[in-house]
Amino acid sequence: MGGKDKSHKRDKRKKGNFDDTSKKKVSGKAADGSFKTENFAKHRMNYAPHQSVVRKQVDPETTKYFSEIANLFESNGVDLEERAVICGNALEETRGNEFQLATDYIISHTLQMLLEGCDIDHLCDFLRSCAKDFPFIATDQSGSHVAETAIRSLAMHLQDSDVYSVVEDTLTMICKVVVENSVDVMCNCYGSHVLRSLLSLCKGVPLDSSKSHDKKSSVVLAERLNFKASRSDENASLHAHQGFPDLFKLLVSGIMNCTQEDIKTLQFDQYSSLVLQTALKLLAGDDEELLRIIPILLGCKKENIKDGNIIEANEVRNIVDLMKETAFSHQMEVILEVAPEVLYNEIFLKVFRNSLFELSSHHCGNFVVQALISHARHREQMELIWEELGPNFKGIIEMGRPGVIASVIAASQRFHTHEQKCCQALAAAVCSANESPRWIVPRILFLDNYFCCEDKANWTWQGSAKIHVVGSLILQEVFRYPGEFIQPFVTSILSMEDDNVLDLAKNTGGARVIEAFLSSSVSAKLKRRLIAKLRGHFGELSMHLPGSFTVDKCFATSNISLQEAIVSELSAVRSELSKTKQGPHLIRKLDVDGFAARPDQWRSKQESKQSAYKEFHATFGSGEIKSSKHGNFLAHTSKEKPRPEGIKKMRKEINDSLASPVPFLSNSGFKGRSHKSGKHWKNDARTAVDGDGSKGKNNWSKKRENQGGSDKSADRLERKRQKGDI
Repeated sequence: MGGKDKSHKRDKRKKGNFDDTSKKKVSGKAADGSFKTENFAKHRMNYAPHQSVVRKQVDPETTKYFSEIANLFESNGVDLEERAVICGNALEETRGNEFQLATDYIISHTLQMLLEGCDIDHLCDFLRSCAKDFPFIATDQSGSHVAETAIRSLAMHLQDSDVYSVVEDTLTMICKVVVENSVDVMCNCYGSHVLRSLLSLCKGVPLDSSKSHDKKSSVVLAERLNFKASRSDENASLHAHQGFPDLFKLLVSGIMNCTQEDIKTLQFDQYSSLVLQTALKLLAGDDEELLRIIPILLGCKKENIKDGNIIEANEVRNIVDLMKETAFSHQMEVILEVAPEVLYNEIFLKVFRNSLFELSSHHCGNFVVQALISHARHREQMELIWEELGPNFKGIIEMGRPGVIASVIAASQRFHTHEQKCCQALAAAVCSANESPRWIVPRILFLDNYFCCEDKANWTWQGSAKIHVVGSLILQEVFRYPGEFIQPFVTSILSMEDDNVLDLAKNTGGARVIEAFLSSSVSAKLKRRLIAKLRGHFGELSMHLPGSFTVDKCFATSNISLQEAIVSELSAVRSELSKTKQGPHLIRKLDVDGFAARPDQWRSKQESKQSAYKEFHATFGSGEIKSSKHGNFLAHTSKEKPRPEGIKKMRKEINDSLASPVPFLSNSGFKGRSHKSGKHWKNDARTAVDGDGSKGKNNWSKKRENQGGSDKSADRLERKRQKGDI
């Protein structure tokens, strides 16, 4: 096909930085001696478009005309109404020459402005006129931008329901032509973007949702470990308009209705992989359609799909080898995410069983294993996963695949199985039985640095080394386990030198680990031992964005004496702190100004809060959770996991009530314990435990609406932090 399609470097999965043994071979056998890549390279690199078109040069008079229009728009001398008329008239001048103009580097920019500013009739007339050339426009470097602009303009006009029918007629023409050239468009680096936008438009979802695959691996892992809401899930629930279901089905069917040779191309091509990922995500929930197309993408025979025995034994090896290919591994991750349960189970048992460690060792395949574990459906599947991967934790980490370990840990918590074994295996992977457990946490934090070190026995904390993102996520997961399972990790973090704890608190990943420990189910006494290591540095920490969150968490976890020490240090740097982005919020939340003005009154207020927390928890909390003799009510002694969201919400309600002169528990007649008030408080207690404090809006928050802009900015900052965006 036409267009100035340039060769692009193929996408490469991020490899473990300390793994030099599993680099992908260009030819011959892979590291395991079982897999050749010559045929795969043939499909991936030698694909040629089926058609081509010669682009005619634009005549000078037409070039001058569109140049004058561009100058007119850039001068801002045209009002909105006049602009729409000019855009419509100019688009009429393109009739019959749309391909030449859209693929011209200069004029294409002007054409984009015209498509954005014209009315729906002229927009649809333009698209219908160039429908036969749309695939060639979409696969051109300049033309692809014109095509995407036209699609976005259609989406904007669809906010008016009256234009639905005319847009549908126009899209029908476009989709039919695209289906005839689907493989050419999909395998083009420009055309793939256009086709993904077209799929989203026909589905009725925001066009930006088609780009949801463009994420760093650490972000994807954070979503899988439930540290961050999945954006693909959010996008799936959004609908910009009612969509065009028949056209969407036409596009998907057209993509999949291709030859066996074309299917092999789609399995290995980077750009078509992006289109297929988008299509699969948009089909999530449509089990009938997914059961039809996923086996085709896996290379299964169509007659087997009809018989119900989807994957034959002789196809398994090929699928396993496919997952070691970059493009297909991305596809497979999405397949595992959206596959109906019956198909997921068959893939799990026939393809992955007995191949998990092999794939976990591969720099592409390990991402597929992470997706498989993250989307496991049953406890029995977790048993099989542990059987293959549990004994190999050390080998997997040494090969630079810690994401697999993180996924196993998260799944063990989700299914409440092998929790203690996971902790033991992780500790043994980084620290031998004859070594002190004090090195467990530092080595996980600095996985790259530790495993690259030749003399591991003499490895020490490297202040200048970079904290490993996945190592930080693993430790955050570990501290979600019950306290009795994580004693070696508790011992390790409490054995760290004061300076090392301070360095950790200044780093985003390190600060999150400290906060995870302070939110864990270990005793308040142990938590205060870690907080004490930061004493004298809270003012310094509060000036750092990550450190400010740690200071806040330390304050919430401390007893009265430690809280007073923290606020005292912040009071000394109050002037400088107020100038930072996070400062005003922290000053207000900890009432630093109140402490500076009236220390005794501040202390009395904090004591009232602690008393209210304990009284509330003693009345409405679980009988298995007892308050520490020397600490606050967060000192858990039960096996039940704490619920930080509910506790956070309850704390906010108590804090707000204490801000008024009326005692907290007297507000609702609590001391009298009438039947009516008791019922009311039961509902509140249920909300406090089960509610999502990071998403819900409390009535008391309305009082903040009239506060200064810097406070509001800080509030937004904390909400982003709670959602995992920073």
